[in-house]
Amino acid sequence: MDLSGCLPFWEKLTAAQQEVLTKEAVLRTVPRGTVLHRGGDDCLGLLVVHSGQLRAYILSAEGREITLYRLFERDMCLLSASCMLRGIQFDITIEAEKDTAFWVIPAGLYRQLMEESAAVANYTNDVMSGRFSEVMWLMEQVLWQSFDKRLAGFLLEESRLEDSAVLSLTHERIAAHLGTAREVVTRMLRYFQQEGLVKLSRGTVEITAPQQLEALLEK
Repeated sequence: MDLSGCLPFWEKLTAAQQEVLTKEAVLRTVPRGTVLHRGGDDCLGLLVVHSGQLRAYILSAEGREITLYRLFERDMCLLSASCMLRGIQFDITIEAEKDTAFWVIPAGLYRQLMEESAAVANYTNDVMSGRFSEVMWLMEQVLWQSFDKRLAGFLLEESRLEDSAVLSLTHERIAAHLGTAREVVTRMLRYFQQEGLVKLSRGTVEITAPQQLEALLEK
């Protein structure tokens, strides 16, 4: 897949704009665990995922993480180009959750395209609105939903992403995603195991009763 297949507005660009994008965008590949962007001082450029999976998260002063959203094939990350977003600063970290290939579009070039093309500007606004909605949804979950439901939802989402009931996840990793302490995750997972919902072993969580986890979310 080339860059044109990752950008919905490609066909609405002029030939000159397509040419400069093709010339300036760089395809990078990184292994799982690589940190691509850290904080508002780093202006990497816009990221467009070719394959793999990225995670955007924030880090508290105490070192606790919480996942804001994930990026999959053809998804674009604007917050890695914080210098382009005037008056908006987000100290987020972006890391590769899997071996990932992605395009990097220079922030200055993309800003110029936004000024020249209504299609690019509209798409960018849609992406920003979508990310804002995701973050607001997350805040609602953290503030109002009980932790057992948040954990059940996370495990089911992971199972769908990996297409497997056996998840290679440590309790610490789950805590990082959900913005809580490892001890809280361990206690709830042990409760889930007592109830027959999961089976725990070192470094893995096996979902044994997905329907009951789904039912927990509906209570």
